[in-house]
Amino acid sequence: MVPKSFSLICFMFFILVMSDRVVAQAWTFVKEKDGIRIYTKKEPGSSIKSFKGVADIHAPAEKVYNLIGNVKNLDWWDKNLKQIKVLYYEKEKRSQYYLVYDSPWPVTDRDLCVDATINTDPVTGIRTIRAVPLLNVVPENPACVRIKDYKQSWVLEPTGKDVVHVVLEGYVDPGGNVPDWIYNMVITDTPLKIIRGVKQRLEKQ
Repeated sequence: MVPKSFSLICFMFFILVMSDRVVAQAWTFVKEKDGIRIYTKKEPGSSIKSFKGVADIHAPAEKVYNLIGNVKNLDWWDKNLKQIKVLYYEKEKRSQYYLVYDSPWPVTDRDLCVDATINTDPVTGIRTIRAVPLLNVVPENPACVRIKDYKQSWVLEPTGKDVVHVVLEGYVDPGGNVPDWIYNMVITDTPLKIIRGVKQRLEKQ
């Protein structure tokens, strides 16, 4: 029989470990700009941080849905994108595409294959878009560094008449020779630029 004191010690150790993990994975508020709140957090087992952007888009839900997740409407994306190739598209269900990012010298360009799935709750209208790497489909380009460790999600929640609450989360390991500390310094620009592009495109209409 295991002594009660030993069981208690194990239990307390478990609580301490879990508490540390919760603290380590908590989102940290970084800044707010143009109505967009930006957060980062440390990923377990990685020196690279994840990002999160939160905002309200003042536009009809269908317009927000039609812009985000539709690979035929990508002109609001990152201006550093130099190539986009749609590999597969099923409206409001799934899309696969290949991207090439133009990186400033002396950093090598990055490319990425994405597999995105879309789910919509028929009761709440909440739409979730989850994207992960699509591997072994497009041959690696020797002129680029292939991004293989990546995840991104959108949660689009209608909260009122022509208002959609948007949460964008993501993580990407750029690979290659980009120091983690430099990447972590600029990572907050990613959700800010993306969500700002959505707001500017939809709210001016």
